[in-house]
Amino acid sequence: MQSDLDHLVVLAATLEDGQRWCERTLGLKPGSGGRHELMGTHNRLLRIDSLAYPQAYLEIIAIEPGAPTQRGPHQRRWFDLDDAELSGRIARDGPALAHWVARTGDVRAACSAWQRLGIDRGPPLAAGRQTPQGLLQWQITVRDDGARLFDGCLPTLIEWGALHPVPAMAECGLRLERLRVVHPQHRLLGQAAQAIGLRGLTVAGDGPARLEALLQTPAGPVLLASA
Repeated sequence: MQSDLDHLVVLAATLEDGQRWCERTLGLKPGSGGRHELMGTHNRLLRIDSLAYPQAYLEIIAIEPGAPTQRGPHQRRWFDLDDAELSGRIARDGPALAHWVARTGDVRAACSAWQRLGIDRGPPLAAGRQTPQGLLQWQITVRDDGARLFDGCLPTLIEWGALHPVPAMAECGLRLERLRVVHPQHRLLGQAAQAIGLRGLTVAGDGPARLEALLQTPAGPVLLASA
């Protein structure tokens, strides 16, 4: 099995907040994204692929005002977007890197590998959205409680259909140089990465839980880090 970083997840209270964060932090206006009818969310995207992280991108995502979800009454949205503490912090302090998604060729096999380690990443759900290039379709793991797990350091898993969004994104001068997670349970996170053949990730235990992504931007290096 082989897996790679697919995208970084920046949570925002609104997409307008997310755009302002992007312009202030990365010096760029984010590209277009779309709506997720399954979750009642919408996003903006930026290409950050590099030799070490092929087909990688950055997603700024927020709950779409007034949009219903197709989740059940006791099911939450992905990425802890319905978590009151996290959403309150994002509303107060502004958008922030909070999670990441790993791309794999067999999401069910990857879930099974993690279950053998005692990690329940949640069932793969079918999702999709229309784009000018055609229908994007994917399977993505979402727990009923919407939890990111391990303070956002363990990735959500995704398996794409025929199309991936990155080839249609404009080059913007961003490149991901390094992805690193720090967590007290770093040994288990390392085992989880190894179990799905995850490449390009450094796992450490030298401090409080956080996710770090080093980006090269037109203005120089920028380190994004989760709280």
